[in-house]
Amino acid sequence: MDCGNHDNDPIGTFSCWHNLISMSKWDDKLKIYDTLVAMSPNFERKGKTVPYTSANGYMFSFINKEGELGIRLSKESGKAFKEKYDATEFRSHGAVMKDYVLIPNELLNDLETLSTYLEESFQHVMSLPPK
Repeated sequence: MDCGNHDNDPIGTFSCWHNLISMSKWDDKLKIYDTLVAMSPNFERKGKTVPYTSANGYMFSFINKEGELGIRLSKESGKAFKEKYDATEFRSHGAVMKDYVLIPNELLNDLETLSTYLEESFQHVMSLPPK
């Protein structure tokens, strides 16, 4: 992304650099997500603009436009996850995603633990009736 010359438009300069920083953070999250997904032989990453995983006709993880990672868990597991990690519901485009939890940034550094949750998410959607 070229920020161009914004000598007479400081807000344009800020906006451009803010977008570059945001894009960089999103790209960093995408690399983490790709590494996480690659840890399982049961599924692969799909999607170009909205990276996601799916099985049995259900999406079970994805990165929203803000670069946040959400994983779909059973109601019981989701509740336990939220309590354990002080996590919240996952939102995308302003809507609460049913049965999804927002993965806290701190947990992104623990791919072993995250891979366990992602595998649990996969098993959960495989237990649902196929779509």
